[in-house]
Amino acid sequence: MVAKFDQNDDGVVVIIGSGAGGGTLGNELAQKGINVVILEAGQRHEYEDFINDEWASFSQLAWTDNRTTSGSWRVAKNFPNLPAWIVKAVGGSTTHWAGASLRFQAHEFKTLTTYGHVPGANLLDWPITLAEMEPYYARAEEKMGVTRTGNRPGLPGNNNFKVLKAGADKLGYKECHTGNMAINSIERDNRNSCQQTGFCFQGCKWGAKWSTLYTEIPKGEATGKLEVRPQSHVLRIEHDASGKVTGVVYADKDGKEQRQKARVVAVAGNSIESPRILLNSHSAMFPDGLANSSGQVGRNYMRHMTGSVYGVFEKPVHMYRGTTMAGIIRDEARFDPSRGFVGGYEMETLSLGLPFMAAFLDPGAWGREFTSALDGYSNMAGMWLVGEDMPQETNRITLSSFKDKYGMPVADVHFDDHPNDIAMRNYAYKQGMALYESVGAIRTFPTPPYPSTHNLGTNRMSENARDGVVNKHGQTHDIKNLFVSDGSQFTSGGAENPTLTIVSLAIRQAEFIAEQMRTKTI
Repeated sequence: MVAKFDQNDDGVVVIIGSGAGGGTLGNELAQKGINVVILEAGQRHEYEDFINDEWASFSQLAWTDNRTTSGSWRVAKNFPNLPAWIVKAVGGSTTHWAGASLRFQAHEFKTLTTYGHVPGANLLDWPITLAEMEPYYARAEEKMGVTRTGNRPGLPGNNNFKVLKAGADKLGYKECHTGNMAINSIERDNRNSCQQTGFCFQGCKWGAKWSTLYTEIPKGEATGKLEVRPQSHVLRIEHDASGKVTGVVYADKDGKEQRQKARVVAVAGNSIESPRILLNSHSAMFPDGLANSSGQVGRNYMRHMTGSVYGVFEKPVHMYRGTTMAGIIRDEARFDPSRGFVGGYEMETLSLGLPFMAAFLDPGAWGREFTSALDGYSNMAGMWLVGEDMPQETNRITLSSFKDKYGMPVADVHFDDHPNDIAMRNYAYKQGMALYESVGAIRTFPTPPYPSTHNLGTNRMSENARDGVVNKHGQTHDIKNLFVSDGSQFTSGGAENPTLTIVSLAIRQAEFIAEQMRTKTI
């Protein structure tokens, strides 16, 4: 029977958000016998409800509440109210993600030590190492069914991958395969194997792709220790006179204010909403927002260096058939400043349907070049470039003067590309174009960054309280019973897609919270 907890029960752990961090943490704690309430702003759509249509699915899943935007980045110009595409639904962005599950490299946990001083970048070493994370990575890979780990076979390669692989061979790249994907290549965990439908971003109607919606959350609910409350939009976190957090105020589906008391609160609302909640929870005791004695809440927003390259060929490729992210080249993810930048990047196949291709190719650029590109759609191959961007103090989430329907200030997202990001993107564009040209592309074109990306930083981990927001367990430096459980705790971004690391940190954090509760430290 699914649990239902009293709103005055101050013994529960309240988690804000049900995605990779929040959904995993909720299940892990429930499995340990701890009572958990997950507050999720969005609705609950089961996987049979998903829609295999890009725009209709976007309307169903996306967080479309307005935000404001500033800075010199391309997205501010083209998508000012959608600076970052995240999901507003049970399962969070694990419903929409492509499934790429890659471990960080050792040096990416130690960027300040490895890269040295980079002007304009606010680099800091993580307070944890790859060696500490490895056992949790292994547990996360097992939980998520990541291909090419634990003797699980890789997914088949579609035509988009075959073009990528042929080009990789021509350019001398060595590490090119169909990826480490949290998509079942064989039936497991009572779920289907991948049916190669090609709508990975629209939720996966087969349930083959790992999502907390139909893996972690039902398992947690089955223990009788986890309650998920959809359409519960969190407004602020409350605390007592000693500074300890005591509960969460949220608006229910009818817009009425509700209050859930808590022993522990974990914030897992993504790198934009999580700092917004902490900043909106300011009080006389915490005038700058919760957990913000360092002034770092909202700062060091990272979204990965991104861009895309498409190649048009004489014959059809049909890149949209099969897995959306069907393959990867990892060779450029190395640390090699001789290329003109620190950090590295991945080259990952990506196919967009015609509706998204038209929206993202070069927004506003109607004309012969644009229409001829779309005319060549069936003959196209495509890749997404994703790499480590530099944390900058000035790239940040602040509270906007614009308010939402509940009267709360929305997030303002300010971002400027760092020169290192631009150098990496330009180098990556050249390599991507060279790859497609090496296998006969008659035309190649790079496209600018999309609003869809990985939001990271804004509540970063640090050894010292003055440098960040949380310690190595995601526990806020200022408030012992307040935690951060999503990608906002990342100290640096790495070249890799972040979900595997978010899940691994949540497994580790659950152990810590359970032990702290057992010893009555929190």
